Amino acid sequence: MLMDFTKLDGLIPAVVQDHESSEVLMVGFMNQEAWETTQRTRFVTFFSRTRETLWTKGETSGNRLAVRELLIDCDEDTVLIKAERQGDGNVCHTGERTCFFQKVTL
Repeated sequence: MLMDFTKLDGLIPAVVQDHESSEVLMVGFMNQEAWETTQRTRFVTFFSRTRETLWTKGETSGNRLAVRELLIDCDEDTVLIKAERQGDGNVCHTGERTCFFQKVTL
C-alpha cells in the first residue's frame, strides 16, 4: 500500500495499539524506509526525529512490538499498528505499560 509521505516533511504518524486489548501504547513517526522495514520484518520500526535514524522498538530493551495488523487512514498519511507486546510488555521508556499514563485533571 502506498502512503502519502508529502505532508509532514516525509513522515507519517504511527499509532501503536495492543492487538488484543485495543489499549493505545505509543505514537511515533515513520519515514518511507521505516514503513517498509516494518512491513518486511513485522516489527514496529520508527524514524527518530532527534537522531535522524531508524530504530526498532525494543531493540535494546527486548520489549519489541510484533505487527499483527496495519490499518491506513482514509488520507493515507497515518497508520494504526495493532501489535503484540514482547518482552515484559512495558512499552514506555519510563518502564510504564503504555506511554499514555499521565492523567490530566479537568
